[in-house]
Amino acid sequence: MKSVIYRKLSVEECQCINEMNPSQYIGKAWREVDGKRQLVEINYQDSDWPNGYEYHISHLKETILNSGSAIGAFDINNKLLGFAAINRQFFGESHKYVLLDQLFVTLECRNKGIGKKLFMFCVDVAREWNADKIYICAGSAEETIVFYFAIGCKEAEEINKELYESDTRDFQLEFSI
Repeated sequence: MKSVIYRKLSVEECQCINEMNPSQYIGKAWREVDGKRQLVEINYQDSDWPNGYEYHISHLKETILNSGSAIGAFDINNKLLGFAAINRQFFGESHKYVLLDQLFVTLECRNKGIGKKLFMFCVDVAREWNADKIYICAGSAEETIVFYFAIGCKEAEEINKELYESDTRDFQLEFSI
């Protein structure tokens, strides 16, 4: 997409996420059925932020204040089109993981490469921190999982139990740096 400016987000700019349209129609999602993960039709219109706006803005601020990094994609009028946030705290037994805490693109700007570019900026940041892998708790919507697999993510070798238990329907993914 032309005329997109990518730059670090400040704590003061976090409220800009309120201008984004986080809605998503989820036709199919991955669910555990008879002990096997499979795509099931759910036909659900999620018109708000998953877990609510307050959850996302507080996590975004927390990431920035705790030495993490948040990158925003802005249009030429300085309107936020998308953002990604990566936490600096390492975890993992076999690898040094950092968590991709959030990645959102406003509805009208999806499928234009913004999400991929934001993710790759997070990869660069994680590389600077000397992380081995980025850990992602991806929502189970079919399109979400297709996106992460398309950019090179795979199912996590090492599962973070706390993150997994926060929503057992999420895919636990990783991206090797």
